[in-house]
Amino acid sequence: VQLQASGGGLVQSGGSLRLSCAASGFTLDAGYIAWFRQAPGKEREPVACISGRRRTTYYSDSVKGRFAISSDNAKNTVELQMNSLKPEDTAVYYCAHTANERILWGMPQEYEDWGQGTLVTVSS
Repeated sequence: VQLQASGGGLVQSGGSLRLSCAASGFTLDAGYIAWFRQAPGKEREPVACISGRRRTTYYSDSVKGRFAISSDNAKNTVELQMNSLKPEDTAVYYCAHTANERILWGMPQEYEDWGQGTLVTVSS
């Protein structure tokens, strides 16, 4: 199982970025894929999640209405479209996977597999 996150970069406040998480070794039609982020000196926090079977999406309050998570089973990728970015969105973003079907999506310990992270920097 491998997860490869990409798409991070430097963007001005109000701008947009699209992150991608390429999965290998499993398919996206089961379990959950989530994005977490970790800013310097802070704990890892949940951002968004999508379920494999029903494509149900979940968002933290801090990104709801600005970010959108989607999955492409043909490409075996999960993407995170981030709009109206704010300086407080600056963090390393990680994608994570669990094969379990019943989880608390916002808890990092629910996920078995993690990507390497991609840095998003939002300048004011």
